[in-house]
Amino acid sequence: MTIDQLSSNKQLVEDFIQDLFTKGDLDAVDRYLDPAFVNHDPPFPGIPDGPDGMRQAAAMMRLAMPDWHSDVERLVAEDDIVVEVFTARGTHQGELMGVPGTGRTISLRGINVFRVRGDRITERWGRLDQLGLLQQLGLTSPGSP
Repeated sequence: MTIDQLSSNKQLVEDFIQDLFTKGDLDAVDRYLDPAFVNHDPPFPGIPDGPDGMRQAAAMMRLAMPDWHSDVERLVAEDDIVVEVFTARGTHQGELMGVPGTGRTISLRGINVFRVRGDRITERWGRLDQLGLLQQLGLTSPGSP
């Protein structure tokens, strides 16, 4: 794989993240994800593992936090894989995971691994700081099992 292709893959992932999560453009799912996209680690319980699951996750976050944005801290590409390290933030104004808006800034750190084929993202694996999110929402406390 050429350096140009690796750069193109990184740009594709960054554009997808910014369009979907920072700008809230739910149509980004159709532009960037392959119709057969598989999300091996859906971010929330009950979210489907295909393209619509990514759309639902983004819509859920934007409803709860209209100013939700993702700051990409690092993108690393090798072959057809792009790894993204990020921190996302927003002001908790609407219900999220059963918790009404608090007005506090919520922060979510995570790592995503994307597979890119051609000009589409075909797969995602991810690890989000779900415990940190639950703590910020008051659904668990530090030190809880």
